[in-house]
Amino acid sequence: MGIEELRNEVLKLNPESRAYLAKELINSLDTISEVEIESLWVTEAARRDNELDQGTARGYSAKEALTRVRASRK
Repeated sequence: MGIEELRNEVLKLNPESRAYLAKELINSLDTISEVEIESLWVTEAARRDNELDQGTARGYSAKEALTRVRASRK
């Protein structure tokens, strides 16, 4: 099962089950070393940079991002 398929299945769970699973996943990260965490962030940054370069993602200024987040909460 791929990550997107897993994500879609998890989103079908009720809120309590999703919250429990999220907590368990976050707790599982506590066993990762600082070196591993840094490596994960470098990989994620490279992925995001690649998406920006390919045009599959769009960057936003901090002001615009905050405006969008605040608007989505209304």
